[in-house]
Amino acid sequence: MIEAKQTGAQEPVAASPDRPAVIARAFGALPDRSSCLALLRAIADETCTPGPIAPRQPLALYGAGNLGRLARDHLRTVGEDFALVVDRNAEALAASGEWTGTRLVHPDAVDFGTKARAMLAVSIVTSPYAPLEAALAAAGWRDIVPFYDVAESFRDRHPLSNGWFADPFSDDDVQSIGAVLSAWDDDLSRAHHLQFIAWRRLRQEWSFDGAPVTIDDRFFIPQILDVLRPDERFLDAGAHHGSVTVRFIAETDGQFASILAVEPDGQSRTVLEQTLGGLTSDQRSRITVRDALLDSERRTVRFHDGLGYASQISPTGTSERATQTLDGLGAAPSFVKLHLEGGELAALKGAIATLRKYRPIIAATVYHDADGIQATPAWLMDNLDGYRFLFRLHSWCGTGAVVYAIPEERR
Repeated sequence: MIEAKQTGAQEPVAASPDRPAVIARAFGALPDRSSCLALLRAIADETCTPGPIAPRQPLALYGAGNLGRLARDHLRTVGEDFALVVDRNAEALAASGEWTGTRLVHPDAVDFGTKARAMLAVSIVTSPYAPLEAALAAAGWRDIVPFYDVAESFRDRHPLSNGWFADPFSDDDVQSIGAVLSAWDDDLSRAHHLQFIAWRRLRQEWSFDGAPVTIDDRFFIPQILDVLRPDERFLDAGAHHGSVTVRFIAETDGQFASILAVEPDGQSRTVLEQTLGGLTSDQRSRITVRDALLDSERRTVRFHDGLGYASQISPTGTSERATQTLDGLGAAPSFVKLHLEGGELAALKGAIATLRKYRPIIAATVYHDADGIQATPAWLMDNLDGYRFLFRLHSWCGTGAVVYAIPEERR
């Protein structure tokens, strides 16, 4: 088995008096098919059972970027107060008007009394968590938690699920997960998949030499860009505000046949239309926007809308919606992107005829629920012949995980 590197670093300071700091493990080589199974067994043999963290007051947020704004809106939705937001760009953010009514503070301006009393929820996933936690502890913060672990304690009121915890693995689980690990097309996929599993099961932060977490190429990794053609028919399911559609147009230099942007949330769809309005008339004429809630079958479900990119099928929803299958859309995609807040596997099942007929490239997020550990990649591997499969992480704290499926004929 690949052994963790000896870094010479000191033992991490506790994240709180009652909770140990996140353990970081660095490995000096990528795991091959043999060593990845031994590492999976090591994860399965661990007995720790981390779980959601209930917030306490005073509560502070660290980070006012995209996740910080989501954290702010989430806490307001569930009725949880927070005292301040800490960010190195506090002055500029305050002047922007986005945080009106919120106390924004530079880290150096927070007094030690506040650091001793407050729970600090870290709302940053674009860099490793463990070093940040250690630096904050060294600066005097006494109670440091990942924001998503706090959000998980509100699942009865809000469907945001990025902080889920994996249950202990049975021997059958280890066998099934191991089969997926062995089937990835490269060792980088095995490294990222293990990193994802270690966070979800143990809240340990693993890293492997040669397996960087790349933030800026989600859905458009080199292996995808290498096989794109000038006549792609792109299906953007979970289009949100249109950033991925715009990125696709940029990556193809505007050379594409058509785009079908699917977004079920009304507020997000309004912004999506505004985004598309900034394109050239020729580009806009090749894009269709659809209001569709994708699922494995047609049925009536509760939909929690108005949550931005967290809007989704959920028992917490107050509206009822009829779902559709991707097969029922009548599309003929050559590239399918799915980002459906945990609905990806159901949408894939409702797309089986389309996938087999048109054999598109597929890029599906898998970090919103436990299906991402084994069920979603296994379904793709079992149902799509002649594909190669990759797993990539595009952010930290068990988020940003995407499974890529590329037809062999695209090599």
